Amino acid sequence: MNLLPQDVLIMIKLAVSGSEGWTYNRIAHELDMSPSMAHSGVKRATQARLFDPNRKRPRRKALEEFLIHGMKYAFPPDIGTMTRGIPTAFASPAFEGHLLYDPEEIYVWPYAEGSHRGISFSPLYRSVPEIALKDKRLYSALGLIDALRLGRARESELAKKLLVEMLRYDA
Repeated sequence: MNLLPQDVLIMIKLAVSGSEGWTYNRIAHELDMSPSMAHSGVKRATQARLFDPNRKRPRRKALEEFLIHGMKYAFPPDIGTMTRGIPTAFASPAFEGHLLYDPEEIYVWPYAEGSHRGISFSPLYRSVPEIALKDKRLYSALGLIDALRLGRARESELAKKLLVEMLRYDA
């Protein structure tokens, strides 16, 4: 059984929003997927040792290690042409105040109602642009992870630091 992008999204959501009292229905609703997809995702994450079924929460250290070292290999982004969308990677809110960048050279998740133009960057899962607008903490985590998926050295180092702080803060 292979880990799918939505499985990682579920683990990120649980890790950054606190996994106390979650239900498959709530997670599915918040991530715009079916409850059966959420259940299957947790099952696959358990098999991948990213989720502790006894404590009913992500294994933070394992998740941190996978996000930092495995995401760019397991789920490399598709980089496309200029499009309208939602800023990600180093242009996401997680990097605000940390980096200066050329607003003409940002990466965005394609989204017709997006407020920015940038280089198309495939989101981890199809619903990411919409759910990111509703959940600022998840948006920040996904932006950091996209910086890691992109693989630029300077941004990756800062993303690692900020992501570890975000995941450990909730531990």
